[in-house]
Amino acid sequence: MASESEPHDSPVQWVNGHIRRYVESDGADGHEWRGNTILLLTTIGRRSGKPRRTALIYREDGGRYVVVASKGGADAPPAWYLNLAENPEVRVQVGADKFPARARTAAAEEKPALWELMAEKWPDYNNYQAKTDREIPVIVLERS
Repeated sequence: MASESEPHDSPVQWVNGHIRRYVESDGADGHEWRGNTILLLTTIGRRSGKPRRTALIYREDGGRYVVVASKGGADAPPAWYLNLAENPEVRVQVGADKFPARARTAAAEEKPALWELMAEKWPDYNNYQAKTDREIPVIVLERS
């Protein structure tokens, strides 16, 4: 990634607090949330060029990590997705494990199985998709 400065965390207050606890405890506090596992994703802002960090539900699939760019079913995609579409080189933290990764949108042929994997853990993804005409992307994060 282009910048090693301290990331700007999500402006959503409760997400920001969750990220702080996750970072300060090296993943011991915050990796698990409401029966799900959470990773921290740091992208580079497409306009600012500065690191931006958010917390996302993930599932592991064959050594890679899968997340959903749902934004709760909003018609516009989340900023982190727009950032990684511009620059797919990201940083990931899963518990105490921190590593660089390359992000990509799941291909059409692999998306249904990955969507099912994610919706199995967070069924609201199906509700989010029903709320919008936007095709909600599934993102694959692979260690680089």
